[in-house]
Amino acid sequence: MNAITRSTLIPALLFGSLLGLSTTTVEAQGCPELLGRWPYGPARGVAVSGTTAYVGSGAALLVVDLSNPSSPQLLGDVVLPEVVWAVAVAGNHACVANNEAGLRVVDVSVPSAPVEVGFVDTPYQAVDVAVSGGYAYVADGGTGLRVISIANPAAPAEVGFVDTPGWAIGVAVAGSYAYVADGGTGLRVISIANPAAPAEVGFVDTPGWAIGVAVAGSHAYIADDSAGLRVISVANPAAPTEVGSVAGLTSAREVAVSGSTASVANGYGGLRVVDVSNPSAPAEIGFLATGSQALSVTATPGRAYVADDAGGLVVVDLGVPAAPAALGSLPSAGYSQAVAAAAGLAYVGVAPAALRVVDLGDPSAPQEVGSAGALNHPQAIVVSAWHAFAAVLGSGLQVYDLSDPLAPSPVAQLDTPGQARGVTVAGSYLYLADGTSGLRVVDVSVPSSPTGVGAVDTPGAAYAVAVAGGYAYVADDSQGLRVVDVSNPTAPVEVGSVDTPDSAAGVALVGLYALVADRYGGVRVVDVSVPTAPQEVASFTNVLSAERIAVVEHWAYVANGGGGLLVLDVSDPAAPTLVGSRDTAGTARSLSLANGTVVVADSEAGISLFDDCRGVTFEDGFEALGASAWSVVQP
Repeated sequence: MNAITRSTLIPALLFGSLLGLSTTTVEAQGCPELLGRWPYGPARGVAVSGTTAYVGSGAALLVVDLSNPSSPQLLGDVVLPEVVWAVAVAGNHACVANNEAGLRVVDVSVPSAPVEVGFVDTPYQAVDVAVSGGYAYVADGGTGLRVISIANPAAPAEVGFVDTPGWAIGVAVAGSYAYVADGGTGLRVISIANPAAPAEVGFVDTPGWAIGVAVAGSHAYIADDSAGLRVISVANPAAPTEVGSVAGLTSAREVAVSGSTASVANGYGGLRVVDVSNPSAPAEIGFLATGSQALSVTATPGRAYVADDAGGLVVVDLGVPAAPAALGSLPSAGYSQAVAAAAGLAYVGVAPAALRVVDLGDPSAPQEVGSAGALNHPQAIVVSAWHAFAAVLGSGLQVYDLSDPLAPSPVAQLDTPGQARGVTVAGSYLYLADGTSGLRVVDVSVPSSPTGVGAVDTPGAAYAVAVAGGYAYVADDSQGLRVVDVSNPTAPVEVGSVDTPDSAAGVALVGLYALVADRYGGVRVVDVSVPTAPQEVASFTNVLSAERIAVVEHWAYVANGGGGLLVLDVSDPAAPTLVGSRDTAGTARSLSLANGTVVVADSEAGISLFDDCRGVTFEDGFEALGASAWSVVQP
């Protein structure tokens, strides 16, 4: 990437609209088209072979060198279609349970350059995988256990399946049996003596929700969610019997057994170490707070390896099982919750506490180029006047100096009484949607010294705000859209409102209309030509969960939660029509528009870049929208 400095950005940001920058018009077919992804997210799924770990990070598989366990080092990664849930390794190949994208087979013979070589799209959601004897056994959620031959890794093929009665979440293989953690129906024992004709031979219900399973000797160990760890004798596979348990594990997600020690990934309860030398009397003997949420675990003699959600990969010394100790870690990217794009860069608000800078110069291969800390979970970001302003949950407003765009520097914080969730800037004032404390008006004429000047407490929880013509339009959760007169910023006053059927979470303006992202209520179109008497005139309800919305010209872009990105034509606001939609690997929480590109903050799967369907791009890579390009981003 060419060096991006204040001097190179000034012409694009201040004078771009006056320079007659050339544009290219293209046909908007198959719109919105996926251009590229920065796919990294929280750690989920881990396998270890020798001194190498394979860890899911959002929609990427990371290959990590563990030769120095106190300092794990990234060797390489490969981008996959969906979020990585689990991974198993056989020789030079990693088999990845890739959620709705099924089983993906990755060649890891060159650790610095892993490459996907084959896949099988399972019928439901691949959430766990075990490998044995040339077969991959996939826990596929609502369609049970799938048996896939990986004899030819480039052409894996399903050879058999058995539909379990519950929800297949975890799987382990020992000998000629597969053991399936089947959610609400406990442990199912499947004969795989003939992989082409698997058959259930026994089961035992468990009191909780069976999520993970490990087998050692004649016992199966079940991570049973709130019911803790259950120990099942499988000496007779046709008649499995519970023989022991450990209560007090409030969120047992996964379990790994090495020798006489079971390591349990216990969600926010960290890593629990259980002595199973006597399987009928298991006893918790050790505990380690892993930092975030222990989701997955694998173990080798004397070591446990935890995929710790936002905490990344944690390497744990179990030399003294009663005193587990963290040896080292590889941080994860976290959850991408908010984004503001400008001048070829995306500023991404990442939970739990980071601002990441991603270079969008090559949309097919966005790259992280900088970062800064955040006080808490960034919920929305707007960029204006060489500063980034972040609404930070529980911490109010955080301001970053962007004199060096690649190295944001925190310069100010303004604490607020609510839960800051949305932000926009108009002139020298910033408008903060502050959750249960309503709308806050902040003077940012000196960005390093923000000063609260006015406030109005809305009846709901303010999630987002847009401002035009002396009025602020607040998406107020269960209380719909609230219209606030801000012509005197020091004395804002609510002057109108309109209820919406669900929870107003986002708002954008087009002409004399407000478009409200109303979660399950879809997109509501409100006529605000008379701000004191707003009226809903239309809606678009074919959504999964409309979280945020942004508008350019007559195009509306909707972050649709688990449904990805929607593009609507609102040239006639009274009749919004669908232009196109694209699913994303994660959960679309927010979005921003820049240079013909829609940047989607995709929570657990990083960010995704799409063309904006308008058929116009700017050849210099910057927005030809003048200085306002830094402040029109809708939260």
